[in-house]
Amino acid sequence: MTELNYSDDDLRHIIDQHLSLEGPMLPILHALQHAFGHIPARARDLIADALNITKAEVHGVISFYHDFRDNPAGKHIVKICRAEACQSVGADALAESTLKKLGLDWHQTTQNGNVTIEPVYCLGLCACGPAVMVDDRVVARVDDAKMDDILKGAGA
Repeated sequence: MTELNYSDDDLRHIIDQHLSLEGPMLPILHALQHAFGHIPARARDLIADALNITKAEVHGVISFYHDFRDNPAGKHIVKICRAEACQSVGADALAESTLKKLGLDWHQTTQNGNVTIEPVYCLGLCACGPAVMVDDRVVARVDDAKMDDILKGAGA
């Protein structure tokens, strides 16, 4: 569903399914993102009302966790490790050149909707950096040439 073809009732239905859980905020957010590909802006008000908290509290949780999105992601998500071990072997330069090549900033999606670029703060390949995750596949020792292949394969 896109932002245009779901209603407050659709959002409330998902929220209501999780209200009986202890600590329902994260399950609600995950369910909304699973259903819509992002956390719809309108859902923040509904979550705040349902949980009797402020919209600022809802926003704080959404903005704290990097995997929650305000907009749907592209068909493929490319995450570039930003942790110190990967930085020490060129991840900063790789990230900068990748973003520049695509004309994007972090969390943005290519115009064709195929690739979203996101930072990640450790993929567990510290000895094999810079590391990148493409959808659910981790790739080690990524340089500009390997990134070009990754982006081409993802349709960027």
